[in-house]
Amino acid sequence: MRRFTEGFYGYAFALIVCLAVGSLILLFMPNGKNEHIPRIDFSIDKVNAARAAPYAVEAPREVLPNWVPTSSQLTEKDGVVTWRLGFATGKRMHAMVAQSDEQPFADFANRMANSDKATGTRQINGTAWEERFRQDKNQRSLIRVLPDHTVMVTGSADWDELTALAASLVVQPKPAT
Repeated sequence: MRRFTEGFYGYAFALIVCLAVGSLILLFMPNGKNEHIPRIDFSIDKVNAARAAPYAVEAPREVLPNWVPTSSQLTEKDGVVTWRLGFATGKRMHAMVAQSDEQPFADFANRMANSDKATGTRQINGTAWEERFRQDKNQRSLIRVLPDHTVMVTGSADWDELTALAASLVVQPKPAT
C-alpha cells in the first residue's frame, strides 16, 4: 500500500482520482446551453402608472415578438410619477421605456440618456424623436418631450429595435377609480 501513497505512483494515482471526480462533476453539472431570462408581468404596474400619473402613460401595444419583459419600476416621489419598463430584445440586448413628469424635463432626459447631446432626429409614427448616442456606454436613446412629461426609449439595443419599441407605444386609458 505504501507504494500508492509515495513517489510517482502516488502522484499518478491522485491525478487519476482527481480527473475522474472532475469528469463526473462536469458530466452532471448544468451546461448553460439553455437561455434563461426571467420574464415579468408588468400589467399591474401599467394600470397603476395610468392611475397615478397626471399625464398620459404610454406602454407597448403588445410585447414585440421574441422580446422578454424583464423589469418594471413605478415610483411616486414628491408628486413626480416615473415608470421604467425594461426588455431583453429579440437580439438579446437591453431596451427600456422610461417616462416621467420630473421637471425640468431636460434633466430627466439627460440623466436617463447619460448624455445631453442630440445626434439627430427620427420620425416614428409621424412624431419626431430626438436621438442621442453615448458611445462609451453603447447606449442609444430616443427622446420625446411633451408639454407635461417626457417619454424615452433607451438601451444597448440597436436603432431598429429601439424604433420598433417606440412605434409600439400607445396611450393607456385611465382606469376607473
